[in-house]
Amino acid sequence: MSDSNGNGILVSVAGAHREFSRGSERIRVLTGVDLEVPAGEFLSLMGPSGSGKSTLLNLIGGLDRPNSGTVEVAGDRIDRLSDRKLAGWRARHVGFIFQFYNLLPVLNAARNVELPLLLTPLSRAQRKQQVDTALSIVGLTDRARHYPKTLSGGEQQRAGIARAIATDPTLLLCDEPTGDLDRKAGDEILDLLEALCREHGKTVIMVTHDPHASARADRVLHLLDGRLAREPAA
Repeated sequence: MSDSNGNGILVSVAGAHREFSRGSERIRVLTGVDLEVPAGEFLSLMGPSGSGKSTLLNLIGGLDRPNSGTVEVAGDRIDRLSDRKLAGWRARHVGFIFQFYNLLPVLNAARNVELPLLLTPLSRAQRKQQVDTALSIVGLTDRARHYPKTLSGGEQQRAGIARAIATDPTLLLCDEPTGDLDRKAGDEILDLLEALCREHGKTVIMVTHDPHASARADRVLHLLDGRLAREPAA
């Protein structure tokens, strides 16, 4: 894993609007969001359910596009990329970590971690090296051959994180990564995310409802009425 930690702006979102259709109704989720995230920062996004936290995360990760506004990540205007180029960009730059792990039950931990590497030109030996490195970082080397059903919730989430970092991405996007875990397992995952940021130079953006989790971040922003605010409304 790379360990460089630059201090330039890695993520820049400017005037981002996102609306969705529900029948004849237009639902405004994001209204003119502006956000800059320096490289190497651990940022937490908070807000009530339906406030657009996951939508903003999806814009930054290239899983969705704004109706208007710009999204630039790692020097690329991803809102202007074609679907094909965007898929390649995501494979190079973004690791996604989800609340419910999304591990394939028919594959062991190592094979689950290898999945994103199958989209790269790496050889089988190179893929194995990347998988072994990722599993070592998350402390799962001795569980590499175990299937998801034999892993605890915390171990499954660590396998999910190993899968996210296997390609050595620029950015880790975490959607409620501790939301399905007890406090002890959740704290272990937060320790790991902090280590990936501090020791491996990863930029981490985490969506969470949990103030205990957000307290680990360098900066906490709140989504309110489709806009970002540094502090929640009184």
